Amino acid sequence: MTPSEIAQTGRIALERHRAGDLATAQALYRQILAADPNHAGALMHLGMLLYQKGENEQAHDLLRRAVERSADSAAVQTTYGNVLRVLGRFEESIAAHRRAVQIDPNNAIVWNNLATALSSSGRLDEALEARRQTIRLSPHEAGFYSNLGGDLYEVGCLDEAIACLEQAVALNPDFQPAYVNLIAVHRYHPLTTPQEMLEQHVRFARRFAPSVGSAAPHANVPNPRRRLRIGYVSGDFREHSVMRFLEPVLMHHDRAAFEVYCYSTSAVADAVTQRVRGRVPHFYSILGLSDAEAAELIRAHGIDILVDLAGHTPGGRLLLFALKPAPVQVSYLGYPCTSGLEAIDYRITDERADPPGMTERFHTEALWRLPDTFLCYQPPADAPPPSPPPADAAGHITFGSFNALAKMNDQVVALWSRVLRAVPQSRLVLKSLGLASRSACARVMEAYRRHGIEPQRLTLLGYIDRLADHLACYAQVDIALDTFPYNGTTTTCEALWMGVPVIALAGNAHMSRVGVSLLEGVGLPELVAADPDAYVALATELARDRTRLRSLRAGLRERLRASPLLDAPRFTRRLEEAYRGMWVRWCEQAA
Repeated sequence: MTPSEIAQTGRIALERHRAGDLATAQALYRQILAADPNHAGALMHLGMLLYQKGENEQAHDLLRRAVERSADSAAVQTTYGNVLRVLGRFEESIAAHRRAVQIDPNNAIVWNNLATALSSSGRLDEALEARRQTIRLSPHEAGFYSNLGGDLYEVGCLDEAIACLEQAVALNPDFQPAYVNLIAVHRYHPLTTPQEMLEQHVRFARRFAPSVGSAAPHANVPNPRRRLRIGYVSGDFREHSVMRFLEPVLMHHDRAAFEVYCYSTSAVADAVTQRVRGRVPHFYSILGLSDAEAAELIRAHGIDILVDLAGHTPGGRLLLFALKPAPVQVSYLGYPCTSGLEAIDYRITDERADPPGMTERFHTEALWRLPDTFLCYQPPADAPPPSPPPADAAGHITFGSFNALAKMNDQVVALWSRVLRAVPQSRLVLKSLGLASRSACARVMEAYRRHGIEPQRLTLLGYIDRLADHLACYAQVDIALDTFPYNGTTTTCEALWMGVPVIALAGNAHMSRVGVSLLEGVGLPELVAADPDAYVALATELARDRTRLRSLRAGLRERLRASPLLDAPRFTRRLEEAYRGMWVRWCEQAA
C-alpha cells in the first residue's frame, strides 16, 4: 500500500470503528499493519479496539509498540494505561496516565482515565482530586459528574454523591450510567425506603428499556421435560465475591438435564475466569457487542432460561434482558433489589430474606423462594485457620466490620457507638476499600467522636489485595457487627468461616434480611436482632460470655460445613428444580 492508500484505509477504519463495526475496522487496521508494521496510529487504534473487546493481552502488545513509536502522544499513553489497569498492573497504569496528563494537561479525558486508575489501586483521595479536575476542565460533561459521584460513594460521602449524580442526570437525561450510579447510592442511603427504591428502578426501566411486547416470539420448543439451556450473564466471572456463590453451582450442574452457557461482560480475565472456562461447556465474551447483537447471539444459542447476575451494578447488561432474548428470564445473586424490568420474570430468593407477604410489593418480578437458603458459599481454599479469640490475649472485646464504607452510615455509627459504650474497654476494627482514603478515615473518627467514642478505640484498615491476608485480619476481631439497612453477604460468610460470630439486625426488605437468611441458615437465629435495642443487648451479652465466644470460634467452621449454605450438590439440585418449575410454567403458557 502506498502512503496515500494507508491514509485512506485509516480514515475508513476509524469511521467503521466509531460506528461500532469492529470486525471491519479490525480487518482494515490489520491491512495497514501488514503494509507498515510500525504504523503508530494503526497500532494504537487496533490496540484500543481489542481492549474494547476484552482481548487485553493482544491489546497490551500492540499499545506497548505504539508507545515505543509515539511516546509523546497523550492518546497512546492513556489508552496503554487503560489496558494496564485492566491487567491489574496499577502502578504502571498510573505512570502511563500521568505521562498523558503531562503531555496534554488540559485534556479532561486523560485526567478521567488517571482518576480511574488511581481509584482502582485504592488511592482514593488522589482519584477524587483528579475527578474534580476533569469537571474543572469540562464542566458540562455528565459522565465526569457520574464518575465523581461513584468515587464519593466509595468513600462514604453519600449525600455529595447523590448531588453529583443528579447533576449528571440534569446535564444528560439519556446518560444511563448516571442513573445506574444514582440507584446504587440510594441503595446504600439509610433514608431511602424500599418503596422509593422500587420507584427508582421503575423510572430507569421506563426511560431506557423497550417494551417487552416488542420482542419477537421465541422458537424454543415448549417441552417441559427436555434438556434446558441455561445462560448466565455477568461481569464477575473472575476473582469477585459473586463467584464465591456462583462457582459451586457451575461446578455441580446436572449436565444431562442442563446445558450451561456463560456470557461475560467484563474485560478482566484471571485464574478464576480460566477455571470457569475449563468447566463450563460454552463461555462467550459479549463485551464488545451491542445489546441487540448480544441478544441475537443468545437467541441463536436457543437459551431457555437467561439469568442476570449483576442487576444495576458495573458489568450489568439489563437492557440486553429488556430485549427478551430468552423466554424465561431471572434475576439472581449479584443484586439485592428489583431490576425494575417487566422483561425479567422471576427473582430467586428464600423465605427468610423475603418472607411471604412482606417484600413482593417492592419487586416487578415474581419471587421464587428456594428452600433452606438462596445462597451457596464456597470458602476460599487458602483461608487461614481460625485464630484464638483476640480477647484472651488483649483482655478486652474487639468488635469489627469489613463491609463497604458506604454501608456504615450515620445510623450504623450511632448504633455501634451504643454497643461500644455498653461494653467498657471494647474496641472496633473497621476494614474497607474506602478507608484507604485519609479524609474518609478522618470523617469516620469524627463521626464516632461525636457519639463519645475516643479515636484510640478504633482501628481503621484499608483494602488488602491478597485474600488470605484479608481473612487473616479476623484474628483481630471477637464479634462482627453487620451493617443495616444494607447487610453484608460475602463479609458475613467470611467472618463465620474465620470463627467470628456476626450480630445482624433484621429489616423489612431483601437487602436488610440477608443476615437473617445466612445466620438462620447455619443454625444461629439467636444472633439476629429484631430492633436496635435487641442488637445492643445481643452484642453485649455475647461480649460478656467468653466461654461461648471460645466455643463459637472453635466450632463455626464445622457448623458451616454441615449447613445447607455449603452443600453445593444439594443447593444446585434445588436451584435446578426452580429452573425446571419456571420452565414448566412457560410451557403451560405457551401451550
